[in-house]
Amino acid sequence: MKDALKRILSKRAIVITLVALLLLTGLNTYMILDDNRSSTNVVNYDFVLSQDGVIYKLRNMLTGYVTQQQESASSALNEALSEGKSVYLNTGTYTLKEDVEIINKLNAKLVSDGATINGNGHKIIVYGDNYTTSQYGFISGLTIINATIRVENSFATTITNTKFVNCSTGVEFINTHTWSEYNQIKDCQFFNDSEGIAFRTPIYSSYVNATGSYASSQIERCSFNIQDNGVGINVEHLAEFSDSQLQTVRFWMGEGGSNNQTALRVDGSMYQTLLFGVVFESFTPDTNDIFAIDLGETCNPAPVLDGGVSFLGNWTARVHNPFGVWVSGVGSVFERSVTIPVGINGQFGENKSIECRPLTIFSFKPKIDVSGSFSHNETVTVRVRIEYIDNVVSSSVSRTFTSNSVVWLTDDEMMRLLPSQSIMWAILVDAKVNVGSSDASVKVSGYGTAG
Repeated sequence: MKDALKRILSKRAIVITLVALLLLTGLNTYMILDDNRSSTNVVNYDFVLSQDGVIYKLRNMLTGYVTQQQESASSALNEALSEGKSVYLNTGTYTLKEDVEIINKLNAKLVSDGATINGNGHKIIVYGDNYTTSQYGFISGLTIINATIRVENSFATTITNTKFVNCSTGVEFINTHTWSEYNQIKDCQFFNDSEGIAFRTPIYSSYVNATGSYASSQIERCSFNIQDNGVGINVEHLAEFSDSQLQTVRFWMGEGGSNNQTALRVDGSMYQTLLFGVVFESFTPDTNDIFAIDLGETCNPAPVLDGGVSFLGNWTARVHNPFGVWVSGVGSVFERSVTIPVGINGQFGENKSIECRPLTIFSFKPKIDVSGSFSHNETVTVRVRIEYIDNVVSSSVSRTFTSNSVVWLTDDEMMRLLPSQSIMWAILVDAKVNVGSSDASVKVSGYGTAG
């Protein structure tokens, strides 16, 4: 009995000693109290930064050691992000006097639940020497005034639950080495910024492997209040915001004036980038260069307008398209014209396809135009087939020509190409002539709708 009592007292003494050590060192990895006596769970952070007037207090969560910085939070944040990779900002107002740099970090975090950063035009830079050294950065819960988050050569950066107010640019992506792909901007608000989100022209040099790719990225559940001379999302020349998604995004135009406002400007590529549930809303009765989408001369190609894309209110142009860039979307009409190589000696030439990727074909009716001098007994045969989304190729419909002709395939011929149920991916066409040489030419064209 006495031995059992001794063991219990010994264990209690150990517990009391540990608690005392924790209190003395400040090593409480689960909760820290800021000067306003509010508590935050910071178990996953290397540092916690608090603001008290013009004093910024930076606590090292491993050692419990607290350093103080006066007037500028930049030096405290740079110290923390140099020594560690995760910082929590307690509620307060943090003033930057220089850029904040997150350099070559994996799983870096800059997080708050309501802190405000007064940027004074400076930047929070997520930088990698290449995309392998800077991955899975995470920024959340901030109000950013007059500052920019710059993501450079980084993989899968996530920015969430953040407000960008009165910024020259809220978020910019730039490639100076390799690429910056798989980014996510979610649940963010952009108020009166000159530029909300920008995908920059890559910076090339003879010795740097920079690309234009910002592919496989997502912008979701974000809103943009656009001012005069402002743009919501800007895809610059040679920037490739491709294979990506804009989903449940809303642009408000005209509340901050009625001149030179653009929701989505594209001078680069938005190849296979889909717009779902995107709403463009203009409040102004006077429209002076008010564009929902502005397609520039170097745009190649435009984004795909998928389900739930709405244009509300008054516009100078819903889609400003002075250079005739092809605009595609569900239910859109497209026109295609393809020259078909003619094989000789009764052998079909190279197969050509008519398609509207990334969309599928809802309907298409080919027109066949055959011309040439046609020698005695010369015949040209044109074969049409359909490739379906499961890679199955239909049986063929063929037309034979002995003179110059322009014909459309009939409805009966098109029905012979269609199965009971499938999705059209491409129209396949090839041609042949029964002689050893010929000047015959074949062109297939027509209009269709995308599905």
